[in-house]
Amino acid sequence: LVEELRMHLAWRWFTGLSFDQEIPHHSTFSKNRHGRFQQSKLFEQLFEQIVRQCVEVGLVQGKDLSVDGSFVEANAAKESRIPREQLVEAAQVNHTLRQYLKELEEQNPVEEPVHRQDQVSTTDPDSTYATKGGTPARLGYYDNYLVDNHSCVIVGVQATAARMSQETVAAQDMITRFVQRQGREPASLAADATYGNGEFLQWLLDRGITPYMRTRDSALRKNNPGYGPEQFTYLPESNRYRCPAGEQLNYVGLNVRNRAHAYIGSAKRCGACSQKAQCTTGRYKYLAIHIHESARQRARELANTPEFSKAQRQRKKVEALFAELKNQIGLRRLRLRRMKFVREQFFLAAAAQNIKRLVRFLSPPTPPLVLPA
Repeated sequence: LVEELRMHLAWRWFTGLSFDQEIPHHSTFSKNRHGRFQQSKLFEQLFEQIVRQCVEVGLVQGKDLSVDGSFVEANAAKESRIPREQLVEAAQVNHTLRQYLKELEEQNPVEEPVHRQDQVSTTDPDSTYATKGGTPARLGYYDNYLVDNHSCVIVGVQATAARMSQETVAAQDMITRFVQRQGREPASLAADATYGNGEFLQWLLDRGITPYMRTRDSALRKNNPGYGPEQFTYLPESNRYRCPAGEQLNYVGLNVRNRAHAYIGSAKRCGACSQKAQCTTGRYKYLAIHIHESARQRARELANTPEFSKAQRQRKKVEALFAELKNQIGLRRLRLRRMKFVREQFFLAAAAQNIKRLVRFLSPPTPPLVLPA
């Protein structure tokens, strides 16, 4: 930045520096970024200010949104990982680990951290060893984007650990912040099947947001020839389900891990049933009803509508933004380490992407060049 200020007059004009003013020392940037900027949430405020300007000029509609996350490689090698049991010993000679252990103790002094990794990187202990999209496992983070379908403007950014379970958590946080800024809920949200779990679908429907995403079990259901839950009739007076053949399935309890109520037939009745080949390959029918099955069924119904197809086409804009982030901005691999500095990079990159779209929107159209006859 300092070198660019010396070379280009446009940079002096943009920063308000006159020709006779001294250019700040480069250490000023480092001290501010590692000091007071971290305490003030400056980079998040900068991003939100750009979004606010996009809304004010009419670029962002905020009606139909899409969400997705992309894996960004950490500035750390997988060989830097050590067993968690060795952290205390390694921290004696590693300042980063000492700070990491101190933060863990301050944030959660009694309970074990959720999704604790067996091995931790000594270079970037906040990074997660993971993979996405069939690529080899690496250390990294997820960069989550919430995007306005109309304008392709990023209206929400969140850095998370590189785990699929964190994507819906980030989506809820970004939508909540967006609603706080806009004062109203979006009409719809498009996403891939990663987001199609019952809890998130119910969360969206409770807020009047139409979920255009397939359920997580959609691929399994497609390959499973058996009857699905929608082909069974619930009998509330006895808490049973009636199958297409008229037989009843008894309730056996709640599967806490899968968050589903279990109903089963009997080997005697199912074995003699003429529809068994279309219903199940087992000795008897096992029917799992998710605690938010009504929300999942609503998502399945929406998946057969023209609006769903349109929303899924619009969702591709998020993938294009991630391609721009990695191929044009060059953020395939992070420069800084630790979650707080990763957030900074994600906010700055998203702000730059939005500024490009804001400038293009505000720029007057270039008149066609007319050549003399």
